[in-house]
Amino acid sequence: MDVYITDLSAFLPNKPVSNDEIEKIIGSVDSHVPTRIKKIVLKSNGIQTRYYAVDPETGKPTHTNAELTAEAARRLRPYDGFSLNDIECLACGTATPDQLIPGHGLMVHGELHSGPCEVVSTASVCISGMAALKYAYMSVALGLSKNAVATGSDMASPSLRPWLYNAVATDRKKAGGLEIEEPVPLFDTVFLRWMLSDGAGAAFLTGDLGAERPALRIDWIENISFAGEFDTCMYSGAKKNANGSLTGWRDYPSPEEAAREGVFLIRQDVKLLNRDIMKVSVEKALPLVVKKHGLSPSEVDWLLPHYSSDYFRQEYYDHLKDFGFEIPYEKWFTNLTYKGNTGAASMYIIMEEIFHSGRLTKGDRILCYIPESGRFSVCYVMLTVV
Repeated sequence: MDVYITDLSAFLPNKPVSNDEIEKIIGSVDSHVPTRIKKIVLKSNGIQTRYYAVDPETGKPTHTNAELTAEAARRLRPYDGFSLNDIECLACGTATPDQLIPGHGLMVHGELHSGPCEVVSTASVCISGMAALKYAYMSVALGLSKNAVATGSDMASPSLRPWLYNAVATDRKKAGGLEIEEPVPLFDTVFLRWMLSDGAGAAFLTGDLGAERPALRIDWIENISFAGEFDTCMYSGAKKNANGSLTGWRDYPSPEEAAREGVFLIRQDVKLLNRDIMKVSVEKALPLVVKKHGLSPSEVDWLLPHYSSDYFRQEYYDHLKDFGFEIPYEKWFTNLTYKGNTGAASMYIIMEEIFHSGRLTKGDRILCYIPESGRFSVCYVMLTVV
C-alpha cells in the first residue's frame, strides 16, 4: 500500500554555537594541533552555527543520544490527539549510540515510556537514519503495522572531547624515545571537530492520510552499498592497517593502548573521500536508480542534498551535469550552514524544515540524496507532496 510521511520533527539541543565558540563548548586540543586546520576546514565547509548537547559552563553533557531522539519523537504531531502509545513500530538509526548494548532503539523506547511496540535499531553512518526510514516504510507498506516512527540521530560531541586527542598527542611527543617511525597522524580526525555536531529528527509514517493536511508520499527508497568495491573511509573503534583492513578496539591489550593509538576517535580518510565519494554517488549509484525507476531530472522539483561540507556542493552539481542529470541550484534546499552536519539526523532535519516551511506545493517531487563514506554507500529517496 502507499505510505505517507504525515509529520516530521527535529530537535537541536541548547543554543546555536558560532565558529568562534566551538572550543569553548567542546574544549581545546593540545597546541601541537595547528590552529590553521580550523580556519581551513571552517572556510571550506561553510558551517556558521551548529548545536551541541553540552553545557557551555560545565562542559558536561546535557542529553544522551537516546534523549535527543526521544525529544524529537515527542514533538511529532501527525494528528489531533496523537499519543506516543499509538506507535506500533519504532525504527531508530544512529552512528553514535550511547552504549554498545542494548540497541539504540530500545533506549529511545525506554526514554519515551510508551506502550509495547516493535523496535529496531539500524547502525551505519549517515545512512543509518535512512535505513530506519526504509524499515518503517516497509513495515507499513506490507501491512505489518498501521503506523511507524523512524528516527535519525547523532551525538558527535562526546567523541570530540580533548582527552581522546591528547591521549594520542602524548604518544606523539614520546615518539622519538619509543623509536616509533610513524607517529599516529591526527589531521584525519582533528578536522572532524569542526565538521560534526549533535541533533535528532523523526518522521511519522502511515498508510492513512486522514484529515486534509500536507503529507509526503514515499515513492521509493534506494540504499546502495559499494563496500564490495571500496576500502573503509570513515571509522571509529578501530585502527586502519596498511592493507586497508581494520583492527578493532577489542583486539588491543588494554583500553589505554587503544586510546594511545587513537582507536576511539572518529577518523576519515580524506584522500579516499575526495577521490571516491562523487564517483560512488553519481557515476555508480545514480545510473542504477535512473534505470530502475526511469528517473529524469525534469521530474525533480526539489533536491534535498546531505553533504558534509559546502566543499562538495559545486562538485556534486558538476558531476550531475556531466552525467546529464543537471538540477539547477534554485531547486536545492539544505540547512547545513546554520544547523550543522548532524550525520544520521541531517536528512530528517532538512526534510522537517522544508515540510513546515510552506514552500511545498501539491504534486512537487522531492529527491533526497544521502551519501555515506563509512565504506561508501549512497541513499536516494523520492517523495511526492500530496
